[in-house]
Amino acid sequence: MRETWQKVEPIADEAARLFYDRLFEIDVTARQLFKTTDLTEQRRKLFQTLTMVVGGLDYLEVLVPTIEDLGRRHAQFGVTDAHYETVGAALLWTLEQGLGSEWTPEVKGAWSSAYTLLADIMRAAAARSAASTVTANT
Repeated sequence: MRETWQKVEPIADEAARLFYDRLFEIDVTARQLFKTTDLTEQRRKLFQTLTMVVGGLDYLEVLVPTIEDLGRRHAQFGVTDAHYETVGAALLWTLEQGLGSEWTPEVKGAWSSAYTLLADIMRAAAARSAASTVTANT
């Protein structure tokens, strides 16, 4: 994953642009989540976060609290489980576009597995946060 990420990083802004265009194309509900967002800044944050995640995959115990916090924050913005599916699809599509012939079944499998793991961590943290909020309010 690190090798393929290094090949995408030089085209970070274009890749992020492709990602958001694809996301909004396949999930019209996602656009509403960004209606007040500066997309230039959001593209920068996307690549900053992905770079941190790729660099931290060998240190999951350190990375997990950050990913959990990200999941809780995304829930506050209205991100749902369905959004994780379309974000994953848009991310994999974007990587395929950026890597071209280097997008092999092995590379796709590695990125898919990593995304699924991280999305599951984010979803679980968001669910725990929502449950604790409901419990606190009853």
